[in-house]
Amino acid sequence: MAKFHPDYTITMKDFVKEHSILLRKQTQEVAIPVSLEDQHTLLSMLQYLKNSQDPNLAKKYKLRPGSGLSANQIGVDKRMFAVLFEDHEQRKEMVFINPKIISHSLNMIYLPEGEGCLSVNRPVHGFVPRYERIKVKANDLDGQEFVVPLKGYGSIVVQHEIDHLNGIMFYDRINKDNPFQLPNNVVIESYF
Repeated sequence: MAKFHPDYTITMKDFVKEHSILLRKQTQEVAIPVSLEDQHTLLSMLQYLKNSQDPNLAKKYKLRPGSGLSANQIGVDKRMFAVLFEDHEQRKEMVFINPKIISHSLNMIYLPEGEGCLSVNRPVHGFVPRYERIKVKANDLDGQEFVVPLKGYGSIVVQHEIDHLNGIMFYDRINKDNPFQLPNNVVIESYF
């Protein structure tokens, strides 16, 4: 039986830590049609996000809250991730398989408090510039292709996860000389 099945609860012990080679390499494409094992892994990842955002379950299982989770963060070398976030007071939960950003805005945004990561167990200070709006093409759990436009926080979360699949950590995008300096050749504003 595969590790991640419907009855398995992902906890912090399942997370790959930031210095792992798995987080620094391009992940492998997911075969379509999507295998039952990959579907179960994605559903387990989505359930982690739900549990982590539930104060009672987060406390019970000692979970750090997350808005996104990529497969390589739990040791699975596959191009897929799950997200769960609020967007204009609407809860969005989605899975992305073999995602590609097919277009993006010129304008950029950043989170004023910076970004965090479930694989990074330390505070990292600095601004992470992201595209304000993106359009992503991916496959869903059934292998069907879809295209989704994202903006604001959802755009930030999805770019963070796509970076994971490409071996990029969020802090790679922070200015090394001045962590709170933003690119000066684009329109960029705080998300909040």
